[in-house]
Amino acid sequence: MEVNQAKQEHLLALKVMRLTKPTLFTNLPVTCEDRDLPGDLFCQLMREDPSTIKGAETLMLGEMLTLPQNFGNIFLGETFSSYISVHNDSSQVVKDILVKADLQTSSQRLNLSASNSAVAELKPECCIDDVIHHEVKEIGTHILVCAVSYTTQYGEKLYFRKFFKFQSDLSSVTDEVFLEAQIQNITTSPMFMEKVSLEPSLMYNVTELNTVACGEQGESTFGKMSYLQPMDTRQYLYCLKPKPEYAEKAGVIKGVTVIGKLDIVWKTNLGERGRLQTSQLQRMAPGYGDIRLSLEMIPDTVNLEQPFEIICKITNCSERTMDLVLEMCNTRSIHWCGVSGRQLGKVSPAAFLSLPLTLLSSVQGLQSISGLRLTDTFLKRTYEYDDIAQVCVVCPFTSNEC
Repeated sequence: MEVNQAKQEHLLALKVMRLTKPTLFTNLPVTCEDRDLPGDLFCQLMREDPSTIKGAETLMLGEMLTLPQNFGNIFLGETFSSYISVHNDSSQVVKDILVKADLQTSSQRLNLSASNSAVAELKPECCIDDVIHHEVKEIGTHILVCAVSYTTQYGEKLYFRKFFKFQSDLSSVTDEVFLEAQIQNITTSPMFMEKVSLEPSLMYNVTELNTVACGEQGESTFGKMSYLQPMDTRQYLYCLKPKPEYAEKAGVIKGVTVIGKLDIVWKTNLGERGRLQTSQLQRMAPGYGDIRLSLEMIPDTVNLEQPFEIICKITNCSERTMDLVLEMCNTRSIHWCGVSGRQLGKVSPAAFLSLPLTLLSSVQGLQSISGLRLTDTFLKRTYEYDDIAQVCVVCPFTSNEC
């Protein structure tokens, strides 16, 4: 989402577009039977539509490509690329133009500008272009802050900013586990890899991702000859999914869990057979504890000192019924609106409830939402939640930093 803090008319215009692959245009075909009143009218209109595929007008995919209209989804490990353009919309020459692009995450602020030097002047109808890249290594809220400062021909120094917020998520929100195993031949002679398999634990089913579909049978990604030369390394990939009887129960797949063991069989150049079986492999899964608190809805940006609403989802991950009380504690920047200590009632095992809450921020910038506390009155146990999410707080009343 884009938020422009500048309320006055500026001589320069800032445009930011994410660089990503185009997608095929999709349309919704409208058809009817020949005996219906429209007859062949709908089919004729689709045949005349330039965006449809000739001879396959009823398919949703068309022949035209469409550019992305927003930042879209960005997943962990992807490279975020963006095109930044500053255009002189005025009829006068602008001097000392400085364009700065920073990426604000929950833990750091990165400077992505290719150059930190100012452009001496920019004539009317001319522009300054820049392309930035960043490999996404954190999940959560990312805010691209683009700032432009310049000097008019009368010596007046002006400044404005724009914010572009996007979320970086894991490519899957399920309990799938991807295991990558690197196997290196540290001998001085080649060896034949007879078998490399993963024996899953009782809680998982495994899918081997080391083949490519080719006809009726899959072909190995390493080719027909499975030889490993001296000092060469291969990477094997496996996907583990929880069995249905475990995946349906909240809180079962959590903590340190055993996922299985690798079984490696090889032969040397003289036919001698070797085998290695690892011990049980473990992975550290997200530990939600007895109660998991997540966000179902949060605004992209909010105004300084103005109330906004979020929706929290509270899930009982334990095997017992809880009687919950919600307390809201103010922090330096976040102030909760409403009555603290409210009774939420009983929550059964694996059940959840959605809870709308209202709050406001007294500090500008990327702020962390904290200060929620849940108490189970049955066991007199308290759960505190800090850094639930981040929200971009802007000041809409001035073009300068608040």
